[in-house]
Amino acid sequence: MASVRLLSPLTGVVLPVTAVPDPVFAEGMVGPGLAIEPLRTATQTVVAPADGVIGALHPHAFALELSEGRTILVHLGIDTVSLAGSGFTLHVQRGQAVRAGDHLVTWSPLDVHAAQLATICPVVALQAEPDLLTVLVPEGGTVHAGEPLLDWA
Repeated sequence: MASVRLLSPLTGVVLPVTAVPDPVFAEGMVGPGLAIEPLRTATQTVVAPADGVIGALHPHAFALELSEGRTILVHLGIDTVSLAGSGFTLHVQRGQAVRAGDHLVTWSPLDVHAAQLATICPVVALQAEPDLLTVLVPEGGTVHAGEPLLDWA
């Protein structure tokens, strides 16, 4: 399989996925990855990390289906499903083809924080082998939406 470069879906500080306060992500049950603690801004636009097709889609999370059976899951905050879409604006539909950098969702990390929910965002390679992922940003480093984040061999 060809290596895929994944862009950061949002702007924030890169953390290990073990920092996510949810065992499904922290323990790698759905796959390996990392987490991004977003800048606490009133509005932030989430972009497509690669070319692909929108698979599962919720206001607070999406799965992007890439070539060769690979899928990336991006979850905006933890327990944000409880907000029932409030504070999230979708710019795409399920089944839609997107290009890396396309705007997918606008949300407010500030509002999520105000609702006393964790704003940390897991970015996970579903069902991938951990040794196939290379993180391109050092832990604790800041990444901007659309900048290189991961290589998936």
